[in-house]
Amino acid sequence: MTGAGQNAPPGPAACARLIDEAFATYNYHFRTVTQRAAGRFASCDWHGSQRDAVQRIELYDRAVNRLVRRLRSLLGDAATERERWVAAKASYRQRTRNYLDRAFHETFFNSVTRRIFGTVGVDPEVEFTEAQELADEAPKHSAIIRSHRYRGSVWSLMEECLRAFPFQLEWDNFSGSVDRTVAAIEAAMAQQGERYALQGVEFLRPVFYRDYRAYLIGRMVGPRADTPLVIAIKHGDRGLLVDGIISDRKELSILIGFARSYLHVDLDPVRDAVLFLKSLLPAKPIGEVFTALGRAKQGKTERFRTLISHLKNTGDRFVDAAYDKGMVMIVFTPTDQPVILKVIRDRFSSSKTVARREVEERYRLVFKHDRAGRLVDAQEFRGLKFKRLRFSDDVLDELAREAKKTVRFEDDYVILDHVYVERQLTPLNVFLQQASESEQRRAVLDYGQAIRDLATSNIFPGDLLLKNFGVTRHCRVIFYDYDELCRVTDCNFREMPQAQTMEEEMGSPDWYYVAENDVFPEQFLNFLGLKDELATLFRDAHGELLTAGYWRDIKERILAGEVFEILPYRRPAYQYATQPGDTP
Repeated sequence: MTGAGQNAPPGPAACARLIDEAFATYNYHFRTVTQRAAGRFASCDWHGSQRDAVQRIELYDRAVNRLVRRLRSLLGDAATERERWVAAKASYRQRTRNYLDRAFHETFFNSVTRRIFGTVGVDPEVEFTEAQELADEAPKHSAIIRSHRYRGSVWSLMEECLRAFPFQLEWDNFSGSVDRTVAAIEAAMAQQGERYALQGVEFLRPVFYRDYRAYLIGRMVGPRADTPLVIAIKHGDRGLLVDGIISDRKELSILIGFARSYLHVDLDPVRDAVLFLKSLLPAKPIGEVFTALGRAKQGKTERFRTLISHLKNTGDRFVDAAYDKGMVMIVFTPTDQPVILKVIRDRFSSSKTVARREVEERYRLVFKHDRAGRLVDAQEFRGLKFKRLRFSDDVLDELAREAKKTVRFEDDYVILDHVYVERQLTPLNVFLQQASESEQRRAVLDYGQAIRDLATSNIFPGDLLLKNFGVTRHCRVIFYDYDELCRVTDCNFREMPQAQTMEEEMGSPDWYYVAENDVFPEQFLNFLGLKDELATLFRDAHGELLTAGYWRDIKERILAGEVFEILPYRRPAYQYATQPGDTP
């Protein structure tokens, strides 16, 4: 029987057409939501921007689920006929062969067939497994790139560049914004030395939006190398103004990093923008670039393909990645790739009160939440399959003992039914043991700033132990242990009760009632394990984090609808030296 009554089930070509049309519909809705960003920015509708971010993330799985239900209804018992899907793949390849962003279409096809077949591992007969080869350098004549020649005046060049972008609002002291941009470019040119001669500037035509800012992303073109040039624009008192300039690869990498929420930018095609960004950030994995642009599923695909290619071409194995054994997760890593894999344990330590379902919910919360540059992007995978010989004996033993609910062993293979994959970081407690004194001080200060940034984005880490934070290659402190994470607005921040009677003072330390969501900030420092001088540094710089009043104030402001600014770049001091009407 089929689910289509008397009608014959759709053939391979029809299945390919349905998938192609479903992706086109999804992509239309993705771009529609993305295109709202310009209006949200113009009207300062920050809450609307947050809703759009969540809605756009949810579109992909909804599109796949809707299509899978339809295909199963149309195909009935024929839904899992392999021959039909092998032929459908060939037909789909033919249909999409000239698409510039063909990789997106192929990933969507894979999502559908994996859902229909419940695929474990990779099934090349009904999946596209070949990575799309990208050029080694960014396109020079793409339609999404606007070029401006340098004709002797940097000021005139930047005036031309800024006026080329069609913002819906007027500028607040336009000449002041040009001055700031020119100062940044001249500083970057000076750092390059006499060998650098500015030839021009190129910008991606679409404007990038996130939070309170619009970003113009481009590069300064020179005879030997191109230098990033990103202009951050915000609302001033009377219009738009340039708030910051990024001309450093490290700062650009942080702007579009794995701890940031996705950018909203309407790209067609996406491929040329990815190549452009990759040319400026050659060390950044291609999957992270796709993810930063909101194409999270393609980012996952590229990350997985990179890992599989690495394992195929090396003798690398998964080894224990945890400096301190996790009480909730088993963590392992390939020895020569900057990623970690995390599998939830069957049973948690007795000190943990959370359940598996709650842990998964918290990872989903982070996936959809504003990560504020302080939460690592944890990508969720199902049905991964690796050869047993790719695991160290210690990891195999721990998986077999502690993760029977999500790990299976079949013949010579290990099957991970559910796993999270993240960028590997150096745990903060380990970093502090290895770093110089100045590096330790910077890390502790940034640790406090990370807690502040999380708080104002409505995230309380739950467990502030140093081992739950990591340090990136750019020396930023990021939180990555989500099993006790919660919203600030769900917490009750309290001062420690003071004993009122001799019996209370002399009695057991738990003489007062503590609810599940009660938090006592003044106790934080007692459990962090910072040595004395670093504890003093933390208290001097971030002492208000140790007060319940600070946290209650943040909570009340969030509940009142305030949206906090968390800048992903540093403002140069010189840029505020004065133009009347400017607001820092």
